[in-house]
Amino acid sequence: MQYGGCVYILTNKNRTTLYIGVTSNLRNRVYQHKIKFYPNSFSALYNLNICIYYESFARIEEAIAREKQLKKWSRSKKEALIYKLNPSWKDLWEEIKLW
Repeated sequence: MQYGGCVYILTNKNRTTLYIGVTSNLRNRVYQHKIKFYPNSFSALYNLNICIYYESFARIEEAIAREKQLKKWSRSKKEALIYKLNPSWKDLWEEIKLW
């Protein structure tokens, strides 16, 4: 059985740090980041709770491969990707939670 997946990028209110993650349930995972479900995690410690980018894939393996690719990119290349699809870096949570 195959399951889909998403890769996503979070930041904090000052846009100083980027976090790239992968999940099979984007709505649930972003919510966990927002409420600091794992209080000692990197995202909780750096207040990374603004979802500024995501991509969906038919298979989780594709999402994992994309996550690995993005993590190797420079900060400027990641920013260019975000600006291309979300120029104002708005929080995409409202659109995600309606899934």
